[in-house]
Amino acid sequence: MSQLERLHRINGLIQDRNVVSFGDLMHELEVSRATLKRDLQFLRERLNAPLIFDREAGGYRYDKPMRGPRFELPGMWFSSEEVLALLTMHQMLESLDSGGLLGRHIKPLIARLTSVLDRADGSAKEVLKRVKLIAVQRRRVDLRHFELIGAALVKRRRLIIDYYGRARDRRTEREVSPLRLVNHRGNWYLDAWCHMSEAIRMFALDSIREAKLLEERAKEVSLKAVDDELGGGYGIYRGKHLQWATLLFSPEAAKWVRSEIWHEQQRARDLDGRYELTIPYSDPAELELEILRHGENVQVLAPASLKNRIARRLALAALLYDESGTRQDRLAA
Repeated sequence: MSQLERLHRINGLIQDRNVVSFGDLMHELEVSRATLKRDLQFLRERLNAPLIFDREAGGYRYDKPMRGPRFELPGMWFSSEEVLALLTMHQMLESLDSGGLLGRHIKPLIARLTSVLDRADGSAKEVLKRVKLIAVQRRRVDLRHFELIGAALVKRRRLIIDYYGRARDRRTEREVSPLRLVNHRGNWYLDAWCHMSEAIRMFALDSIREAKLLEERAKEVSLKAVDDELGGGYGIYRGKHLQWATLLFSPEAAKWVRSEIWHEQQRARDLDGRYELTIPYSDPAELELEILRHGENVQVLAPASLKNRIARRLALAALLYDESGTRQDRLAA
């Protein structure tokens, strides 16, 4: 840790705790007594810090600033770890904005981050080439709807939305009080109080066909109630009435799945190289797709209903493949 980093660390500790003992400073900075004494002296004499030792409090604190030169720490140099964190933030912002949803709103922030990185560790453009985030399977959201919903959230106003429900393949008009915007696996969702069903509901933003801002105040619902109702999950894991699926992965697939987090409440165990994973789920159709992508390397142990659905899907796929192959053979003949 450089001296500049130590000075910023000392300043931060005193501001956070008001009074910090000499021993605590040594422990936090992991330096010798001599080094810490030099840093404290540098703060007082070179940077004009109003730093005093309070005998009654048993530590160092800032006194009221005296007339004279202003105390100000020099610009902070970021460590390599901090630079990497800023880089990742930069890429995440650009990744979220690839659909044009945040657009002009985040450009000033990205410009500031780039400026900081330029000062911290050379050329920001060169460094940014070394970190890359790739988001896949995102669904497109109408920019007008995104900004309108964001405005409703901030202003705490209600919305009228024309919503297409994929499960029932129909459109309905809903009056909703927006509660929270969520980005899950690259897709945007709105948690809201639905005044038609008189309950908390989750709406996929890409399924909103039209939206209109109303003058009525939004109904206030605690975020804890939202989490309790939705089960804290989205997509496969949404809803509080969840079922549990037990999956058994082959040794080959286990090498990858063992490091994956499917759900915060998942249970897992190793079985002679194989990997058993038990997870909660709500939407069987989405879970089936997750299971099928592992092909012959996964077996559904429970529940029986999910096992039967997977078996039917595989049988149908085999039938379609066979029919396609037969037709191709006939055409070739």
